[in-house]
Amino acid sequence: MTSASMNSELSWPWQNIPRELLAEKVREKLEQRIRESRIDRYAPYLKQQAFHAAGAKSRERLFRAGNQLGKTIAGGAEATYHATGAYPEWWQGRQIGQASAGWVGGPSGELVRDGPQRVLLGPPGEWGTGMIPKARIIDISRAQGIKDAVDTVSVAHINGGQSRIKFKTYDQGRVRWQAETLDWVWFDEEPPEDIYIEGLSRTNATGGFVYLTFTPLQGVSTVVMRFLKEKSPDRADIVMTIEDAEHIPAEERQRIIDSYPEHEREARTRGIPILGSGRVFPLPRSLIQCDPIEIPRHWAQIGALDIGWDHPTAAVKLAHDRDGDIVYITECYRRRNADVSTHVGALLPWGKHLPWAWPHDAFQHDKGSGEQIAHLYATHGLKMLPDRAQFDDDRGSGVEAGLFEMLDRMQTARLKVFSHLNDWFEEFELYHRKDGRVVKERDDLMSATRYGLMMLRYARQGAPPADAYARRWRGGRKRGSGWAA
Repeated sequence: MTSASMNSELSWPWQNIPRELLAEKVREKLEQRIRESRIDRYAPYLKQQAFHAAGAKSRERLFRAGNQLGKTIAGGAEATYHATGAYPEWWQGRQIGQASAGWVGGPSGELVRDGPQRVLLGPPGEWGTGMIPKARIIDISRAQGIKDAVDTVSVAHINGGQSRIKFKTYDQGRVRWQAETLDWVWFDEEPPEDIYIEGLSRTNATGGFVYLTFTPLQGVSTVVMRFLKEKSPDRADIVMTIEDAEHIPAEERQRIIDSYPEHEREARTRGIPILGSGRVFPLPRSLIQCDPIEIPRHWAQIGALDIGWDHPTAAVKLAHDRDGDIVYITECYRRRNADVSTHVGALLPWGKHLPWAWPHDAFQHDKGSGEQIAHLYATHGLKMLPDRAQFDDDRGSGVEAGLFEMLDRMQTARLKVFSHLNDWFEEFELYHRKDGRVVKERDDLMSATRYGLMMLRYARQGAPPADAYARRWRGGRKRGSGWAA
């Protein structure tokens, strides 16, 4: 409060009020002003800042976070900045220099009222105590049919004019999301794909943007996969976990995690989508990731391939600390629709003498050359092991046996993955079962890892003897499960 405004506040009739009562009146006035300027107290956490900053380059943003971690608060703060034009000094995101038009969407009228509307305006009867300062609110028009629901808010922009924020619901259907031209759209809670596309298209003419804030409880939907798999400079996926929420004391976090059903914990506390009947590896990423280290020369190493075309060909490199029986995933590679020579060219730098594990389907013949696929990789320079991937005991080559080996190593800290291998961790977090069966989608690096563990006994230090591979792969005459000299 400025001295001039304070003097104005304290002029007649305040001068005739007893000092004690006057102090109480001033305190009430100050508290009211604080309640009606909530946006001034928004101090974003690092992940919230990253979400806002991503708007400077990305037209589409997803803020994927657990429950009660601050995603809707961040969405409301951003909507307020764009409507008022009063951006804070720390702001690094997109800025709109004039009055704007935006929509805020949610699943139903009740959920919009109790979620983003409450964040922006405050609770019913206290409008003006939300993120939008009361002094900036010009008009509020009510929605029909739902008690205390708002249809549109008019907001004064610092450069003149009125910004409009309109509240929409997904249950209105796609047609009600058409026709308007907008500067921005905020989806609070996950929208159906058709609603999302309509909302995005509303911003085409203005060069505007959209952002989403939700906990992915609907699983790996088309909208979620748009951000997880369809990579684009125009698209950003920011994840906030319970560990990033500074308002939750460290000692309270585990209690909160334990309070959720086991199959919902990763989604509700770390923003990882619920996956069918459960994740194959229901473990936090932090349990297996590690900073990259220099691999000692005496550790044994092996490569492993999963063969593909329409789905990617994938490869991993494993290093085995035999003293501690700890396996490290140090490299990963994934690429679709490429020929053998392209894959080999990318993998040979991992080590010209690296032994390679491969799956049963590498016995299939290449449609172009007619040669077995595994033989093609060998003739192009990879040191393919004599036989397909399988354990050397009664576990054979079964998928479940391989998955159990992976899970057991993860749970006992005997499988570590270098933290920068984002493609590997993407598959790890999405690998799931449906009706008890492993879903064979986006599992290429997981499969390659499984093959590598099955054949870990063939990992080698440095360059192995030349005969280790050549006897089986020289020539082209098949005998048994390999290639004979």
